[in-house]
Amino acid sequence: MNEKIMFDTDKTYQKAERKALDYYHSLYEQITRKTYIPALTKDFQTWKQNHVFRKSLFSVFTRKNNKPEAQDYDLYIQWLKYTGKLTPYLERSISYLFMRDLGKDLSSTKTQERVNRAVKSLTKHLTKKTDKPDTFNMAGLYRIAQKESIETTMIWLVNKLKTVTSNIPEEIDPEQARRKLIKIIAGVVMHVVEEMDDGVKPTERALKLDQAIRLGYCYGLTYPFIDDLLDVNLLTLEEKKRYSNLIRTTLITGSVPDLGQWDGNNAGLLQYIHSELREAFEYIKGNQQSENVQSFLEQAYIFFQSQEVDRVKDLSNPDYTNEDLYIPVILKSASSRLIVRSVLSASEDIGFNDRTFYYGIYNQLADDFADMFDDLEEGAVTPYTYYLKYHVQRPDLINPFELYWTVISNLIHNVYKSDFKTCEVILNRAINGLKRYKSKMGTEKYNEVMELFSTNSSSFTQLIQKMVKKADDVEFFDKLLRDHMLNNMRNERNEQEEFLETIKFVRNQLNDTLHVSQSDGEVNSSIVEAANYSLEGDGKRLRPIVTWVMAIKVYGLDQSVIMPLLKSLEYMHTASLIFDDLPSQDNASIRRGRQTLHQAYNTAIAELTGLFLTQKATWEQASLTKFDPNTVLKLIQYSSYMTSEMCKGQAMDLESKGKPLSLDQLNLMCFYKTGMAFEASIIMPAILAHADETEIEALKKYAYHAGIAFQIKDDLLDFEGDPALLGKTVGKDRENQSSTFVSILGQEEARKKMWEHYCQAIEVLQKVPRDIPFLKHFLNYIINRDH
Repeated sequence: MNEKIMFDTDKTYQKAERKALDYYHSLYEQITRKTYIPALTKDFQTWKQNHVFRKSLFSVFTRKNNKPEAQDYDLYIQWLKYTGKLTPYLERSISYLFMRDLGKDLSSTKTQERVNRAVKSLTKHLTKKTDKPDTFNMAGLYRIAQKESIETTMIWLVNKLKTVTSNIPEEIDPEQARRKLIKIIAGVVMHVVEEMDDGVKPTERALKLDQAIRLGYCYGLTYPFIDDLLDVNLLTLEEKKRYSNLIRTTLITGSVPDLGQWDGNNAGLLQYIHSELREAFEYIKGNQQSENVQSFLEQAYIFFQSQEVDRVKDLSNPDYTNEDLYIPVILKSASSRLIVRSVLSASEDIGFNDRTFYYGIYNQLADDFADMFDDLEEGAVTPYTYYLKYHVQRPDLINPFELYWTVISNLIHNVYKSDFKTCEVILNRAINGLKRYKSKMGTEKYNEVMELFSTNSSSFTQLIQKMVKKADDVEFFDKLLRDHMLNNMRNERNEQEEFLETIKFVRNQLNDTLHVSQSDGEVNSSIVEAANYSLEGDGKRLRPIVTWVMAIKVYGLDQSVIMPLLKSLEYMHTASLIFDDLPSQDNASIRRGRQTLHQAYNTAIAELTGLFLTQKATWEQASLTKFDPNTVLKLIQYSSYMTSEMCKGQAMDLESKGKPLSLDQLNLMCFYKTGMAFEASIIMPAILAHADETEIEALKKYAYHAGIAFQIKDDLLDFEGDPALLGKTVGKDRENQSSTFVSILGQEEARKKMWEHYCQAIEVLQKVPRDIPFLKHFLNYIINRDH
């Protein structure tokens, strides 16, 4: 090893172990003496006055206070507001985050001022009436980024999350990994916001938020790509050993070694992870003060080493001591949060380190309790799984559930000095955790678990279960938000899969029906042959696919009767591409992964084929005989008008070559060239279904913004795309001296403009009196596509 060693690893870890051992001995003494029982019994007697209520006779007969399911995020927030519970709900939630994530002392006047300010701000946000999209989807987050002037950072993050999620193996659970990564980023941002005073200038605030998001992402990567990767059965034992050594070397030298040669199925994954983690590590180091680098590496090493100590434990080994089980838990749970302050080079906060160190095991024991049966199935050693397996033959083992309550008592009375607010929040959290576990497992299984882990004091056990059964107003916003995010992610994933399946299904159907047949007795026509050559290219068929969804899924039209409409749209689109590629226009040589038509045949045949397909499209529309003739006539009139307008857009494009356009002119030209085609694919089935004008106008606005977003993405891909993926030559816009969003605005501003149109399209969808998830995912496809 040629790299310079930054610190003595043995000495550093042993020092941390001694502190953890002292903490463990203190807890062991309290659990042995059962001091937690009278202390918490007294605490609960006070606490229950605000959380255990007698139900009045009136409440039995009224539905006024019936609580909705917390899974219904919006309805639950409305219910909290209606019942007057929203402010205390947010107050305990924000207080908990300040205590857990920021390490704050809730008895501090300054902390309470900060909490109250956060509660007021969040209340305003949650209760305002708006047509804007959900804050927790991409459009909503981008709107927040705009207010903070960090749009570029948000775009960077979206792209990073997209790439990371696509590279996370199923064994790691991409949804949970992405949620955890977002949570860590939010936690780091919270730290930075808390550190900023009210007088910070907007430009400085934007810089700090940019850095916080990037640091949060960089630190958060360690969870899926180190902890989770080493926990799951994806890498071989030899690969895990080699990968662990690579991480260890990085932390003790402050430099990322080369990956070296890897073979096997995981080689590609490890190359990506190594590249991403190296970039993240260098960013963290580069944004720290030099005197803090060693502190960061030491904390990171303690966290990693404590994880490694736990990771190699074998559940079949019956000889682990209580110290073996709990010391690594204390270390990893504390250091994981201490690292955040170290990553940020945050200013010293008196008492922060101690509060964070003693608090960590509380959260870890709560998490391990919730996951004990999953951990047991995977063979993972945690205090709960080990107790489950060996408590009968090992009476010396500490009951982890008893230790959990001992930790709570110690936090309330020894760490936070019996502060009322702290006691309230911690007991709320503990009871809420048990109520959620009972709801998840069912009463019968819950009772079995409680019997197994019951404390030696039957009266205290009964008290806890009484609180679980009767206590109210113990829910927390972060849990609601987590469930909301996970539910959204699952729905998004299901809808995304349905979206892709729909595209594949409809595309295959279209490809089977687009072929133009020779007329009976007709001599073989080169025009028909040329038309089929163009139609057989690897086209996306987006426009007829959108029409199919709108017609079948949204308006309930019969698939068999709308096929002529789908064919007409693809014929019209293909004709426009033929004309667009001509030497007199863009002079393109590659289209849909093959020679353009004028290259494969000649210019005259290409021109005639474009005209032929245009007329073929009109003929198909006139074949919609199952619909009212006046409706079909209206459709053909609309289609003809849109075609003529698209021609104007192409003419504007040709006339603008070599001439700078204003942004307004470019928007107009792009709407003519692209937006109108999207509009037609959406509006034509609406015309056949006799949709009302209000709905049609909203859909037109959606199409306008979607079309421009599509064109901006096309411009970006022409500038920076991969020709192999695009199926056409890149750089044609520059070669033809065409005005594009990239040439006028530059790449960064063009991306911002694309996201602005994305947000506006999402916001318009909110006003459409139908839920059309396909159009939302169509927008996501537009801005995320690579071809």
